[in-house]
Amino acid sequence: MTDVEAQEHFDEFFEEVFIELQDRYGEIEEMNICDNLGDHLVGNVYVKFRDEETAERAVAELNNRWFNGRPIYAELSPVTDFREACCRQYEMGECTRAGFCNFMHLKPISRELRRKLYGRMSHGKRSRSRSPDGRRRDHKRKSSPRRHRSRSLERSGRY
Repeated sequence: MTDVEAQEHFDEFFEEVFIELQDRYGEIEEMNICDNLGDHLVGNVYVKFRDEETAERAVAELNNRWFNGRPIYAELSPVTDFREACCRQYEMGECTRAGFCNFMHLKPISRELRRKLYGRMSHGKRSRSRSPDGRRRDHKRKSSPRRHRSRSLERSGRY
């Protein structure tokens, strides 16, 4: 199998999983698949859903499913920011830890597939704006800005 064929095969797998999860459970903010050599990370699929309820329902339902003749083991993940969990050395092509690296080595999808999957979320969806007519408005805050705690702990799932 050539590198091009391998990428096409991976893109087909990624697209199948992404669309199945998004259509069945709800909007996906991010999905990553590990390409690590170590048994504890290889092939892990990490999905960050838009809200906690979606992630919880997906975990409950996915634990009763199979993929390609193998059971799916789903759980909520403590990873709140995938960028922080990625191996910087791997991204630069310099990771020397191979199977012993405990950071995620992400398998990239093609640029075209990224546009297709993440671009499809914006079609037919309401604006994320809070104004009733869909336009953003600048309002001055009377108090100091508050920091919002990330709730992605409950939204991220490892599948």
